[in-house]
Amino acid sequence: MLTREKELELSLLALNIRRETIKAMGNLGFGHIGGAMSVADTIAVLYGGAMKYDPQNPRWEERDWLVCSKGHAGPAIYAALALKGFFPLADLLTLNKPGTHFPSHCDRNLTTGIDMTTGSLGQGSSLAVGVALGHKLDGKASYTYLILGDGELQEGQVWEAVLLAAQHKLDHLITFIDNNKQQLDGYTKDINDVGDVKAKFAAFNWYAQEVDGADVAAIQAAVDRAKQNSGRPSVIVLDTRKGQGCSFAENQVFNHHMTISPEQMQAALDKLAADEERLVKA
Repeated sequence: MLTREKELELSLLALNIRRETIKAMGNLGFGHIGGAMSVADTIAVLYGGAMKYDPQNPRWEERDWLVCSKGHAGPAIYAALALKGFFPLADLLTLNKPGTHFPSHCDRNLTTGIDMTTGSLGQGSSLAVGVALGHKLDGKASYTYLILGDGELQEGQVWEAVLLAAQHKLDHLITFIDNNKQQLDGYTKDINDVGDVKAKFAAFNWYAQEVDGADVAAIQAAVDRAKQNSGRPSVIVLDTRKGQGCSFAENQVFNHHMTISPEQMQAALDKLAADEERLVKA
């Protein structure tokens, strides 16, 4: 169980991930804001202590790996990396600009701290299974963390990877499903309903949990339980809202990619500043 101080630390980290992501996209004038916001709390838990890494040695052999298969969430990961000292915060303002090291999708060849290049939906699942299997064969204790979108589960490749992970008993693979109920052009239930995600993974012999994806304490507890699991891979289904924590994006149907005016950016940053004050005073 998290201490009150640690829970506050993680909540503030999630808030700052949102803040820096909004600033980077706002500076650009557009971006994939919805899916970056909904996983900010999970990314805060990972970089706030659940994951082993070293900003001074990004390719440390004993580190844990993060594969963000829903590549559009990359800017939120960039924000976490900057906040943890992998590179200066100011670098984030080059997001998606000519010559940048911060493209729309994660690219391990461009961005310090990114473990795996992703983008085409579904492919990150196979990559993460390959990494986890490689670590197991090498006798490493490292964990592989995978982030998938709920719309991404419509890809058949995901379920091939799910089968293989269970077959090889990859208990050091922990997958997060960003179940924000939306995809590029609407609600998943209206386009291609993925149904009961937790039950589906459990049927494939995964250790399956479901938690509030905006509750850092609940996410951390789920990760701790997953690490106690032995002999099968783990999935944590995150109940989230697309655009969560961003005033101009949350509660919008078409918030996968949005144009962002200076006024919208400032209003969102002001709201986060008020949220931060309430968190600190609580």
